[in-house]
Amino acid sequence: MGKDIILYVVVPCYNEEEVLEITTKALNEKMQQLIKSNAISNESKVLYVNDGSKDNTWNLITEIHNQNNLFCGIKLSRNRGSQNALYAGLMVAKEYADITISIEADLQDDINVIDKMLEEYKNGAEIVYGVRSSRKQDTFFKRVTAGFFYKFMNFIGIEMIQNHSECRLMSKKALEGLEQFEETNLFLRGIIPQIGYKSAVAYYDRGKRMGGKTKFSLKKMINFAMEGIISFSIAPLRLISASGFLMAFISFIILICLLIMNVVNHAVSDLGFIITTIFLATGLQMLSLGIIGEYIGKINYEVKKRPRYIIEEKLL
Repeated sequence: MGKDIILYVVVPCYNEEEVLEITTKALNEKMQQLIKSNAISNESKVLYVNDGSKDNTWNLITEIHNQNNLFCGIKLSRNRGSQNALYAGLMVAKEYADITISIEADLQDDINVIDKMLEEYKNGAEIVYGVRSSRKQDTFFKRVTAGFFYKFMNFIGIEMIQNHSECRLMSKKALEGLEQFEETNLFLRGIIPQIGYKSAVAYYDRGKRMGGKTKFSLKKMINFAMEGIISFSIAPLRLISASGFLMAFISFIILICLLIMNVVNHAVSDLGFIITTIFLATGLQMLSLGIIGEYIGKINYEVKKRPRYIIEEKLL
């Protein structure tokens, strides 16, 4: 069975010229090893997805492809973000592969997890999630925020695999299921568990980045979290309703207290208290409008049905 399995390793790339040669060497060794051991077919490939890089990434991908036909690539017409770039690679690979494995270009995800994923696939899993065994490599801030993110997502009812990034195996069947989700705003960590089918988990140790700088800034992490929350839950809208009810209730209680104090001849002139209350109410209203605006904005993007990506060039 193994030697007949065509595997495509999908690697999104954005300004990765500093690590691409090291990544290529490591993936070449791993793929050759798997092919020689008959774990996968010799028709298997590594697919680089150039996500509108501004450096020499695409030229390097072209050179690598010309030197070694194990490697192929697609070039997106402009930067579309990691989720769209990964999705583009998966949809291209689906036409040629029995299974795909997605992995980051910096290879912080241990490529030896591929062996574990293949074992789980052969045992019947259509999706295998790569899960970090620990977060020792992360900063204290990132560990705390990541832990809060997963707990909050589970709290509001979004099904996610904790400590799973984008390292995963998907069968052709699972990819065909993924293709049926038509939303423009992609949050793959939330979409893929909804596909169903038998799944499994493969644990691995995450290493240090081999070169260059991470492209996942604090701003991008916040945007990513917002994308996941708004795409998969109406809990923030319900929170607004609950906050409005709570404020109305508190205001009613304060009004009753003020009336009672007036009746018993107590002075009720506290300008600071009134101003603070006004600012609190105004702040909550602006926050509520902002959350509602985010949902309306996402709806606006969805109804336009713009393409998730446009492929400019293919090297297959």
